[in-house]
Parts: sequence; C-alpha cells; structure tokens
Amino acid sequence: MFIETETTPNPATLKFLPGELVMPTGTRDFRDDEDAAASPLAAALFDLGDVSGVFFGRDFVSVTAGPGVDWSALKPQVVAILLDHFVSQAPLFSGPDASGIVIPADDAEYDADPADADVVAQIKELIETRVRPAVAGDGGDIVYRGFREGVVYLTMQGACAGCPSSSATLKNGIESLLKHYVPEVHEVRAA
Repeated sequence: MFIETETTPNPATLKFLPGELVMPTGTRDFRDDEDAAASPLAAALFDLGDVSGVFFGRDFVSVTAGPGVDWSALKPQVVAILLDHFVSQAPLFSGPDASGIVIPADDAEYDADPADADVVAQIKELIETRVRPAVAGDGGDIVYRGFREGVVYLTMQGACAGCPSSSATLKNGIESLLKHYVPEVHEVRAA
C-alpha cells in the first residue's frame, strides 16, 4: 500500500490519501484527545503528541500539526500509523455503532425564518455541489450552520479550520458565489 501526501493551503496541515475509502458518508473532525477517543486511528495520531487536529474525509485523512512542529519529523510517523491502520483493515471507530456518531450542529443561534425555506434550500444546494468539493480538495470541509437576516453562517473543518486563507475563502470565494446565485444573501460569516 502507498499513501500519497498533499500539501494544503494551511501550512500546519497535510492531506494523506490512502487510495481507499476512509468515510463512506459524511466527514468527522477531531479537535482534541477527547474527540479522538471515538476513533482508534484518530487517537493513535493524537498520541504522537505533536498533532492538534485530525479530519476524516471521503478518501483522505488530514492531519494538523501543533504550533512549531516540524513536518519532516512528524510526517513519517503519521504515514506509519496510517499504513498500519489501513493494511490491518482496523475499524475507523470504536464500538459497533460508532460510525453513526453525529456531532449535532449548534444551529439554535442561527435558525432561519421558516419563510426563508426556499432560500436555505438554494444555499445548501450550492454549498453541497460547488463549495464542498473544492474545500475537500484542500483537505477540509464546510458545514452549513444557518441563515438569518441575509447572513449565512458556516463552519470550516479539517485543513480549512485555522487556515490563514480561510477568511479570504469565506469572503472572496463563498460569499461571492452565494450572493451571485442567491440575492437574499448579503454576507457570509464563520460560525
């Protein structure tokens, strides 16, 4: 087995492609040891001590190094853990039903007016078909959190969380796209 490695716009994050399916549906973001306890793979990566984030995408794993960590020393350790995991065909999550664990979105603050249902549907469709594939290409994901009074709330995950260019991506890329196709959108903000 060969694991490809790609850089991402976030210099602290590398994208690892094992050449097989990682998550059959959805994505999963681990921001600390406590989150990682749900996955033996994520826990093993955090156990290295220099990892501050792990993200599972459809066919990739993004790993974020802690501040000041040298990737030249960390990368071979990450690759070894990924190789061991995928070659042994170990489960991605602990427990029989752990793959179904869903972190609920904290949408309460951003609930849309029921009258905006058509606008919300258009926004979600654009995010799903145009934005998410591009963001996944950079080793991350974007999650819709809500729409209220012309403002779309989104959360960046994986390589995109904490990326120096994430603000520009939200404002120049995503906001421009949504404003173009959905005139009711006036602004995009990070949730």
